[in-house]
Amino acid sequence: MNLLKRTTAFIFITLVLGTAGCSKSSSDAEITGRVKTAISKAPELKGTKVSVSTTEKVVHLDGTVKSRAERAMLIAVARKVEGVKAVKTDVVVTPQQTAAIKPQQKTATKPQQKPTVQASAKKEPRTQLRSTPPGAGVPADR
Repeated sequence: MNLLKRTTAFIFITLVLGTAGCSKSSSDAEITGRVKTAISKAPELKGTKVSVSTTEKVVHLDGTVKSRAERAMLIAVARKVEGVKAVKTDVVVTPQQTAAIKPQQKTATKPQQKPTVQASAKKEPRTQLRSTPPGAGVPADR
């Protein structure tokens, strides 16, 4: 009877620990799904093409966005998702092209004068100090 209790307890503990080890990867998959859902629900992030992956509860974002504000919003949305420890990002902000770039007009300006270099002041020679031999308490000049 005692052997049966021990065997049952051993099997139960093995099953619990085995299930806990498997839930880590499914937890990452759940986090990835929740982050994707949160991004798709955010009105500021409509039309954003970003890939999301999760490893050990660290979310990794990769893709391109239109502005820095959009990138910051993307990171903030991912951080708010339950279970996220940290967010790593390789999101690149693409520069927006303007329709017409106007050339700058040249204005008449005076040519800049080069600053004049002033002559450096003469350095006065330093006076040399006599060293007193160790132990001679009185200087040699006296």
